[in-house]
Amino acid sequence: MNSFEKTEEREHQSSSFDNPIREDAFLKSDDEKMSIIEKHMEGILETLGMDLKDDSLKGTPRRVAKMYVKETFGGLNPSREPALNTFNNTYKYGEMLVEKNIVVYSTCEHHLMPIIGRAHIAYLSKDKVIGLSKMNRIVDFYAKRPQVQERLTRQITSAMQNALGTDDVAVLIDAKHLCVNARGIRDIDSSTVTAEYGGKFKNDEALKASFLTYTQLKTDFED
Repeated sequence: MNSFEKTEEREHQSSSFDNPIREDAFLKSDDEKMSIIEKHMEGILETLGMDLKDDSLKGTPRRVAKMYVKETFGGLNPSREPALNTFNNTYKYGEMLVEKNIVVYSTCEHHLMPIIGRAHIAYLSKDKVIGLSKMNRIVDFYAKRPQVQERLTRQITSAMQNALGTDDVAVLIDAKHLCVNARGIRDIDSSTVTAEYGGKFKNDEALKASFLTYTQLKTDFED
């Protein structure tokens, strides 16, 4: 393995469970952050030789700044973490529940290129159940930050486990990384699959197989 390959390998290893965020990350308001990013984006575009007086470009630095703070990286701010409402399992449902094909839009923290894919979440119901849309919101919250897919998978799993009070959670993500698909090797067909299995999912191969089978079911209700 040459030095370039070693660097690429290190880049695509998850550094930790938590995103690397500085302690002073939230001292500035969103408006202050947007103003700073806008100026930096102006400098980037000007350095590339773009004419920011052009009607099409003059608003781009501000648009990008707003997108970064409010949307693409909005999940960095813990104040935006969704409330994960759970309910008592009064109907005594005790089997696996699977929410599949949850859309994932994230950003690779190595090249700031999009990660686009689907997440599948399963858990074994015990005393609590969670609102179905909350699983989508968990995925969206942790995806909206500079990420690596391994960390994202673990963070979603942990959030589900904490909300439900059970380790019996499984998460699988299948996603395309545009840092691979659109640059470098430019392999437009490859995707990355990550999985995290907790509790009974980790050691029960039959349960794990059932979960993977459910993720392959086609959902088509058209006539």
